[in-house]
Amino acid sequence: MAQMTPQALAEAVADAMYARDPAVRAFGIRVEAVAPGYARLSMPVRDDMLNGHGFCHGGLIFTLADSAFAYACNSRNQNTVASGCTIDYLAPGAAGDVLNAEAVEQSLAGRTGVYDVMVRNQDGKRVALFRGRSHSIKGGILEGSA
Repeated sequence: MAQMTPQALAEAVADAMYARDPAVRAFGIRVEAVAPGYARLSMPVRDDMLNGHGFCHGGLIFTLADSAFAYACNSRNQNTVASGCTIDYLAPGAAGDVLNAEAVEQSLAGRTGVYDVMVRNQDGKRVALFRGRSHSIKGGILEGSA
């Protein structure tokens, strides 16, 4: 594989991950931005995503945050998985909202990393705070690399 800038590599990895990820596509999740150790994804809240209280199901907010975490921690083309995570729900999401999850690398040392993901609605209101811990494994997302 030809040498790429870190930004070009992060974008190529995100494109490859998205093509192989039917779950994010099924929920209408879009990759808005990526960079090494960073990702921003969005998800429109549809009526079929509401729980019994009429709010966005917490599991779907988790899915959005976890997906942003995955794109951020795999952005250097090193296969990386979650070793653990937590989420705090701060406010409900509503039908018609567009939720945005911004994942930021806080620490990367050896094979482990820590990432914080803030989920906000389209008005910037905080909906959830997710913290993920990552662990790198063998291989890379792109063929013939890492």
